[in-house]
Amino acid sequence: MEDRKPILWNRNFVQCCISYFLMNFSFYMLMPTMPVYLVEVLGIDTANVGIALSSYTIGLLCVRPFSGFLVDCFSRKPLYLFAFFVFAFMFGGYLVATAMLTIMAVRFIQGGFMGLTSVAGNTIAIDVIPSSRRGEGMGFYGLTINLAMSLAPLVAVTIYGKGGFYPVVSVGWVAAFVGVGSVCLIRYPKREKVPRPHFSLDRFILVKALPAALAYILVAIPYGMITSFVVLYGKEIMVADPGYFFIYMAIGVGTSRLVSGKLVDHGKIHWVSVCSSVCLLVTFAVFATVHQSWVFFACALMIGIGYGVGVPAFQCLFINVAPHNMRGTATSTYLTSFDLGVGIGMLSAGFIASCAGLATAYGVGAGCCLASLCIYLRWVKPSYEKHKLPD
Repeated sequence: MEDRKPILWNRNFVQCCISYFLMNFSFYMLMPTMPVYLVEVLGIDTANVGIALSSYTIGLLCVRPFSGFLVDCFSRKPLYLFAFFVFAFMFGGYLVATAMLTIMAVRFIQGGFMGLTSVAGNTIAIDVIPSSRRGEGMGFYGLTINLAMSLAPLVAVTIYGKGGFYPVVSVGWVAAFVGVGSVCLIRYPKREKVPRPHFSLDRFILVKALPAALAYILVAIPYGMITSFVVLYGKEIMVADPGYFFIYMAIGVGTSRLVSGKLVDHGKIHWVSVCSSVCLLVTFAVFATVHQSWVFFACALMIGIGYGVGVPAFQCLFINVAPHNMRGTATSTYLTSFDLGVGIGMLSAGFIASCAGLATAYGVGAGCCLASLCIYLRWVKPSYEKHKLPD
């Protein structure tokens, strides 16, 4: 009886997973349908669609570094509830915004509050997960976003085909507000404002985790290349139905996360991280050079496994070096690193593709994974062992 593990799936953790799933589900319903709506209904030039869509990312990156500071200074649940409410409320803006500038404004504001919502939600989830099962818990928690990214586009495209863009927005709006209700059910103690020291970089960035942040940015770059250009790449190399890439990738992520978190909790954080980087390095190298349909989808599965294995380990690299009152900053640094890498990947893939083709871009992605692996072995591992805090 003494060795019985603490309960992971308690009421609070279940509600954290439900609310995070609904936040991402509602937002990712817009991803496949908004470009079509902007071009076909509003008549916005295709070249400007990317600008309109990227305003969300700009808003997110503007807020993320400060969101960790806010989460660490104020009561986390009220802040989470407020940010989630504003994020949900902004869906109404898509029903009245009919010009590019107004749509950009709505996406910028919603992106900013999504950044704050995700940091607050991640931090609360970390707080309610037993420390001995943190890797496993964060693996399941992160799986909710993969489920949302897989299911939301399918639902959204079906609704759009039958009723257009406004029903898609309405369903997303309802899902987001149900998520707000789920947050209300989380039993989380109120937390008084914590006095902070005078101005320092640690207010906004977890300095002790900077080596891990650099390695994570590099490994996120090819992920940005995948999410934005893999369908075009599939068409280039004559793959039938390249959109199924994301289904295979989601399967890889889902299956690998069932075991990776447990390995992290058993002290194998470095082994898991290195295996993830090696898997991604080899897979992207094959993906860039072997142009056959079965290889294309096999690589999708392996890329999903690589990221599914690595994400819980990388998140623990940030969380385990932060004291409790800086977990918000740690989460913010972790998420900002990934977002920055994804953004670099999106921009660089387009530039490289225009000069040398998408195959070359994915070859560069493999190089990024190699650089990340070298940085991990040289700096991240010793830095983590030096600064890791007891549970």
